[in-house]
Amino acid sequence: MNVPLWAWLAVLGIIVLMLAVDLFAHRRAHVIGVREAAVWSAVWVAFGTGFGALVWQLYGAEFGQQYFAGYLIEKSLAVDNVFVWAIIFTYFAVPREYQHRVLFFGVLGALIFRGGFIAAGSAIIASAGWVLYLFAAFLLITGYRMIRHRNEHLDPEKSKTLAFFRNTVPMTNDFHGQRFLIRKKGVVLATPLLAVLVVVEVTDIIFAVDSIPAIFAVTDEVFLVFTANAFAILGLRAMYFLLADLIHRFIYLKIGLALVLIWVGVKMLLKIDIYYIPTPLSLAVIATILGVSIAMSLWATRGQGRRKLPTPAKPPFGIAAAQDLEALEPLLRNRRYAAPTRKEQLSAGRQEGSDTSLRPTSEGHE
Repeated sequence: MNVPLWAWLAVLGIIVLMLAVDLFAHRRAHVIGVREAAVWSAVWVAFGTGFGALVWQLYGAEFGQQYFAGYLIEKSLAVDNVFVWAIIFTYFAVPREYQHRVLFFGVLGALIFRGGFIAAGSAIIASAGWVLYLFAAFLLITGYRMIRHRNEHLDPEKSKTLAFFRNTVPMTNDFHGQRFLIRKKGVVLATPLLAVLVVVEVTDIIFAVDSIPAIFAVTDEVFLVFTANAFAILGLRAMYFLLADLIHRFIYLKIGLALVLIWVGVKMLLKIDIYYIPTPLSLAVIATILGVSIAMSLWATRGQGRRKLPTPAKPPFGIAAAQDLEALEPLLRNRRYAAPTRKEQLSAGRQEGSDTSLRPTSEGHE
C-alpha cells in the first residue's frame, strides 16, 4: 500500500480540523444530553466509515476490509474504555458540564501517545519479526484474564497514578470551574480536574497496550493502523455521554471483547508461519462476536432504563465557592509597572538620586 506524503498530511489536517470543530462547538461548559451525544456519535461514525469507504475505493477491497476490521476492533475496545471513564468521573464526582473538557484533552493525548506506539510497533515488527509471537501471546493471555476477571472493575480509590500525582504536584482540593491550573497567593496549583485528566490519560495508555497489538493482527499497514485508531478515538467523547448511564446493560460485552482479543491472537499466530486467515472471514468473526455479545446483553437486561453509577458518600474533592473563584489571581502575568517591594526600596535608597517609585513587575490576566 503506497501512501504518499500528501495523504498523511491531509489525514492529519482533517483530524486537527475535526478537533477544532469539536472544541468550538463545546467551548462553553454545559451538560451534554443523550440527543446531542447521539448526533455527535453519528457524525464521528460517519467520518470513520466514510474514510473506510474511500480507502476501499482507492486501494481496493482487501485494504478497505483491513481498515474496517481495525476500526471495529478499536471501536469495540473503546467501549470498555468509556465504561472505565464513567467509573473515574463518578468516583471523583466530576461535574458533568466539565467532563467534556477532560475528555477532549484526554483524546488529544491519546492520539499523540498512540501515534508514538504505532510508529514504535511498526519499527519493531519490521526489524524483529519474532516479536509477533510476543504480541500474539500477550493477546491470548489478556483475553483469558479479561474473561476470568470479567466482574472486576477499576477502583479509583486505589489509583497509584492519583497517589503519585498528589504527592508530587501541589494542588487544591476543590474543582475551580474548567480550570486545570489556578494561582493562589502567587503559587500555581493544579486542580482536581488536572488530576482526573492524568488518571484518564494513564488509563488510555494501558488500554493502548491491548489495542495496538490487536490491530496489527489484522493489518500490517501503518497508515491503516493509525487512521483506524484515530477515527475510532475521535468519537469516544460522544460515545461516553451516550453510553455512560448504560454500563449495567452491557453485561456480556467484556466476554465478547475477550473473545475478540483471543481470536486476533490466534489469527496472528497462524499468520506468522502457518495460514493467513482471509480478511473478510476475520472481519465477519469479529462483527459476529461483538454483535452477539451486545444483543445478548441487551436482551438479558431488557426493560432496564438509564441508571447513573452510585456516587461515593464523601467524594475526594469538593467544588470551589463563587467567592473563591472571584478571588483567584491571574494565571498568566504580563510585565507592568507597580510599586516596588520593601527590599527593593531599601536597596534603591542607598543609591543617590535613584527613583524607587516604579518598578517592572509581573501582573496581568489569564
